[in-house]
Amino acid sequence: MPTYAHHVPAAPRTLDSIRIADADLRAALEGRRHLLFDGGMGTMLQAAGLAAGALPELLCLSDPDAITRIHAAYVAAGSEVVTTNTFGANALKLDGRAEVEEVYQAATACARAAGARYVAGDIGPLGALLRPLGTMSFDEAYGQFARCARAAADAGCDLIVIETMTDLAEIKAAVLAAKDVCDLPIFATMTFEADGRTFLGTSPAIAAVTLDALGVEVLGINCSLGPSELRPFARDMLAATAKPVMVQANAGLPHIEDGCTVFDIGPDAYRDDVAAMVADGVGIIGGCCGTDPRHIEQLARIIAGRAPEPRRAPGSLTVTSAQGLVELPAEGRRIAVIGERINPTGKKRLQAALREGSIDYVVGQGISQQEQGADILDVNVGLPGLDEPALIARAVEALQGATLLPLQIDSTDVRAIEAGVRAYAGKPIINSVNGSREALDAVLPLAAHYGCNVIGLTLDEDGIPATAEGRIAIARRIIDEAARYGIGRDRILIDCLVMTASTNQQQVGQILDAVARCRAELGVHCALGVSNVSFGLPARSLLNSTFLAAAFGAGLDAPIMNPGSARYMDTVRSYRVLNGEDDGSGAYIERYATWSDPYTTPAGASIEAPGAGAPDAPIAPGSQSPVEELHHLVLTGRKADVPARVRQLLAGYGALDIIDHMLIPALDEVGERFDRGTFFLPQLMASAEAARAGFDTIRDAMPAGDVADKGRIALATVKGDIHDIGKNIVKMLLENYGYHVFDLGRDVDPLAVLDAVRTHDIPLVGLSALMTTTVASMEETIAILRREAPGVRVFVGGAVLTPEYAQQIGADFYAKDAAESARIAERVFSS
Repeated sequence: MPTYAHHVPAAPRTLDSIRIADADLRAALEGRRHLLFDGGMGTMLQAAGLAAGALPELLCLSDPDAITRIHAAYVAAGSEVVTTNTFGANALKLDGRAEVEEVYQAATACARAAGARYVAGDIGPLGALLRPLGTMSFDEAYGQFARCARAAADAGCDLIVIETMTDLAEIKAAVLAAKDVCDLPIFATMTFEADGRTFLGTSPAIAAVTLDALGVEVLGINCSLGPSELRPFARDMLAATAKPVMVQANAGLPHIEDGCTVFDIGPDAYRDDVAAMVADGVGIIGGCCGTDPRHIEQLARIIAGRAPEPRRAPGSLTVTSAQGLVELPAEGRRIAVIGERINPTGKKRLQAALREGSIDYVVGQGISQQEQGADILDVNVGLPGLDEPALIARAVEALQGATLLPLQIDSTDVRAIEAGVRAYAGKPIINSVNGSREALDAVLPLAAHYGCNVIGLTLDEDGIPATAEGRIAIARRIIDEAARYGIGRDRILIDCLVMTASTNQQQVGQILDAVARCRAELGVHCALGVSNVSFGLPARSLLNSTFLAAAFGAGLDAPIMNPGSARYMDTVRSYRVLNGEDDGSGAYIERYATWSDPYTTPAGASIEAPGAGAPDAPIAPGSQSPVEELHHLVLTGRKADVPARVRQLLAGYGALDIIDHMLIPALDEVGERFDRGTFFLPQLMASAEAARAGFDTIRDAMPAGDVADKGRIALATVKGDIHDIGKNIVKMLLENYGYHVFDLGRDVDPLAVLDAVRTHDIPLVGLSALMTTTVASMEETIAILRREAPGVRVFVGGAVLTPEYAQQIGADFYAKDAAESARIAERVFSS
């Protein structure tokens, strides 16, 4: 078990518990005062003659005067906050060229020498993928960020700014690290693509909800796009949080002039677009790539003499994964089905899988429940004799890579709860806390520190009260105690605990009364485990579904149930029409337009509705051919089940038929869903891994040479650029499509790319660059390939690139994402 339990503080983080430089900064953190940050560093360094490929952070040591001059120009333009030149000053990116601590000391000294009122210790992304997409663990990332945050605090910074993050798990690791090692205010921003998602699929609302719950003082957006494009994303954040929102936009899109990267929005136009965001409620502003002191001077005019308008907290209960958000509004009604199938109680197959350490079965249960209509997945892996903390951490990691649904971490072991929620990318539910002093003291600090919702069970040291009044009294106690930890009613679900009607018949009415009173008197949402009510009685699903309908009428929001029961889901879908959630009854009509009523049957026939068997029995799968099953396995990313199905198909089909007519079409459909925004990168990669399992099975079963690689591709991050996340994702996807990929690494010299092309006779090269200062290296590489290997085709990608920019530097193709790289490869190798 990792030794991180001591990180959880006994008291919640508040403005009174952190170190705030002065009253003006406190006013900004409270949303009562605007605050102006500085602008771009990279383009200023480029204009000052920074050599292509040089690591900007090392200039704090080698040429501090140059850095101080840039900071001073921003201070003169009106910046109150100067951001240290430490964006890449982590141990991974410095790679032994300097110590993290000495860079932060030097960078902070440069900012102070420039006369900055407040110095923000800048922490950027690590440049490595976290599991399950990459190899870095959450705790490894946490350790890297803790070193940076401690260095910033020790150097004398006034606040921490965590910026340009695209992975919700990575920014969570950074926030937790900063909270644990220093007492400075934390500003945290993510960067979004034009479709309103990070490249891993996180939306602005999901980011805002998650970061708010984690306890940052300020949250927002930086980089990637211009201010007009970021405005709707900022509005989404403003609607999801009452915390101050900050935006540092780029000065539009980049292009090349006289060999330098320049941006297309001037100071006046930038000011006007940012002013619109300030009018919307954005309280803290600044600039990112392409902005300079002229832009900041204009921003200072926007906020001079004005204060932000007061904003209210939304009040909804929200649960998030990295790609999905479930909202139970404060006003009105919505039903959120919590799938109960990942719980070993009474489930022999799941018990066996857990004892064998098979997480693939757990993932399969999660995918099935998502397909059946669950909104949230309950995850319980507790069995005697197993290492539950380690097992639940594995299960959570795997489920996040395969499904879009938020998770509910379910355990009576506090160590397992912490292991489940710590590395979780999003805002989960903890199931559960109860009214006993021991439970309250153990669970609520975890929920506060890790930004979780909680289910409160209406029981305590004396058991479960028999009356609604007794249940309400315990619910009040839980709510009041949670408030001491900064956990409001909008993060609490009360479970009034269903008893069996066969032995506690009079309590059924008390349970329903308690639910109604929780909603009306306490203003909290309610969850219930439905199936207990029918224990010991026949036709259990009939009784359960009737009780479910009654509970909905009483105010139940979140039934914990089996979404594989057709009868239960019939009740849910029907009630969503009656409560107005299913607007225009569209979903109901689509589902039931051709429904055959099971109660209008010939005499003597059974009138039991579909799915009316045992309450934990899933809907029987439809009749699928092995070809259809393989397609579905790839589509849903069930890697463990693919080899057996491929081996079965090899008995009747040729290897190339399976590859070209089964595996590739399934991947193509995944790509189409990715383009539509119904799949995101984790699901894309899970499907690609499933297809790769099929390719590997075919290769293992066939004679050597019978299954050829689809083509040879070289990938490289260009000279001077040490960011390779995008390249690594493209590599994984292309390999899983069956291509032979030569990964040349990062910071690759143009001549090394040419050498690889010649040595391996490579017809297609992919180049990546993240930094504006290294696009010149990309252009140089393309020019050398054009001159020395004119037959090779080149595709390019990276955060600073656009299709027009790619064309301008001589590339054949622009890959906006990993899925596009696969389509480019198909085009090249099929022509």
